[in-house]
Amino acid sequence: MTSLLRTLCLQALPLIVAPMLALAQGEAWPNKPLKMIVPINAGGGTADPLSRVLSEELGKVLGQRVVIENRGGSNGNIGAAAAAKSPNDGYTVLFAWAGTLATNISLYKQLPFHPVNDFDPVVTLGGVSNILVVNNSFPAKNLKEFTEQVRSHPGRFNYASSGNGSSMHLAAELFKKQTQTFIVHVPYNNVGNATGDLISNQVQFMFHLITGAQGAVKSGQVRPIAVLAAQRSPVLPDVPTMKELGFPIESQTWFALLFPKGAPSEAITKLNQAVNKLLADPAVRQRFMGMGLEPAGGSPDALAKHLDSEIRKWAEVVKYSGASVD
Repeated sequence: MTSLLRTLCLQALPLIVAPMLALAQGEAWPNKPLKMIVPINAGGGTADPLSRVLSEELGKVLGQRVVIENRGGSNGNIGAAAAAKSPNDGYTVLFAWAGTLATNISLYKQLPFHPVNDFDPVVTLGGVSNILVVNNSFPAKNLKEFTEQVRSHPGRFNYASSGNGSSMHLAAELFKKQTQTFIVHVPYNNVGNATGDLISNQVQFMFHLITGAQGAVKSGQVRPIAVLAAQRSPVLPDVPTMKELGFPIESQTWFALLFPKGAPSEAITKLNQAVNKLLADPAVRQRFMGMGLEPAGGSPDALAKHLDSEIRKWAEVVKYSGASVD
């Protein structure tokens, strides 16, 4: 009897297991934790804190943990290359920004990934604009006076940046290109040191990121001139934009999510919807804005078009400046 029962069970096993396997294979995305590759060291810059807030909030919406894996080095190239080579099953996502995705392709002679060919765009998280700030002793109170000063004294004034090819550097080069002025670049390895030297007048100005400059601006340690954006920043609403002052110059570090090329369409759609849902939530939106981020959102196609536009825009600036990293 026992032998007969065992035989019947073995015969019935495929009928029981097959539907279970089919259910598992067809289970809706996501059915396990996601890995988010952030191509910067833990605690670094603006990107890492933003990615941690995003992973926390996404976990709530998706019902699965979003685990951060920091892969710093080479202006984001190491992490982006690792993401490009990851499985395209929808469970590894790249959190990257304008520098890595839009400018490195022009700055590096050999890039270990291609920002368009190796990734499927998902969504734009938002951006952090550059802001022109000057030492308090600088003889200019507004953008018109600033431009007149640097134009009438070519090569006299120095500006700091967080490094060759950084957003601060290229924002200044964009300003130079648009205004036909000559200012001297002083690159730093540490943005904190650069800000400190600005305050002590070792350098005269910076095209800083709002996230890094807002403390010094609010405490009166530096003077803000203008934000390089289409609209004023909610973090520093009293500072005008260059556009409203007659200089349509925009520069920001924007952040986006991308999957390795060939990711499931369901994963792309659902992750896009999840991020857009977060950015529409007033509490989450305010949390990002408090960090200096101007939330964006939108479709994967919108990100693809924006990336293409940014690659072309910054290629011209890099060529004009002669900047190169390798």
